[in-house]
Amino acid sequence: MSQPEMQPEGPPREGASRGRGRRDLAGRAFPLGDWGEPADRLDALYLWTEQGALRAADWYLRDRLAKRRGARALRLGAAVGVAVSGVLPLLDLAGVWEGGAPWGCLSLLLAAVSVGCDRYFGVTAGWMRDLATAQAIHRRLEALQFDWASENAREVLGPTEGTAGDAAERCLGVLRRFNEDIGDLVRAETADWMAEFRTGPAPRATQAMVPWAAPRQEGAGHPGRFALPPRTRPNMPRQRPPDR
Repeated sequence: MSQPEMQPEGPPREGASRGRGRRDLAGRAFPLGDWGEPADRLDALYLWTEQGALRAADWYLRDRLAKRRGARALRLGAAVGVAVSGVLPLLDLAGVWEGGAPWGCLSLLLAAVSVGCDRYFGVTAGWMRDLATAQAIHRRLEALQFDWASENAREVLGPTEGTAGDAAERCLGVLRRFNEDIGDLVRAETADWMAEFRTGPAPRATQAMVPWAAPRQEGAGHPGRFALPPRTRPNMPRQRPPDR
């Protein structure tokens, strides 16, 4: 078997993005197969990697839709509340609407509640975070596609380097680094989401389940607190013996 036969088919298939479910992000079974046909095997692994990245990007893009609507509604409510709270006292002062000033205070309170809900529930922050993560996944997917095409061109057009096994190992290394990069993006976004709802140190159960949580150092003293010296037995002053 010649070395160019080790390379998968270059461009991704048109149906690579089909079959993407609308389920939550979860682990996927690694596709098993026979390495008797290395080109087909590498092609299947590339399509599996590409579909996983597209599914992750679509999940974040779908998740941002509800957050975008909620963020816009809360911000619009805050803007309208501030505007109404400024107009109603003027109408009351001009005599157009007597007793409108108290309603202006209520409108200002509703605007403050809208801003507080946006910050407390992290609606706008989650919208921006989902959008940034989806764009980062798309950028890395484009880089993978160009790297994969570069590997194909180098092995087909030459000069060839190493054996057919070395070529397959390089292709597998490209796919592995890409999957690890996507996993780091998802973990970083999840850690940011957890940090919004965590006011103190994470509990032990959370740290045991989350591998990227920093371990808590036990026995560390609080900053600015001086350690007390160990207690020792006080030395009694020697007394003069009584005279006989």
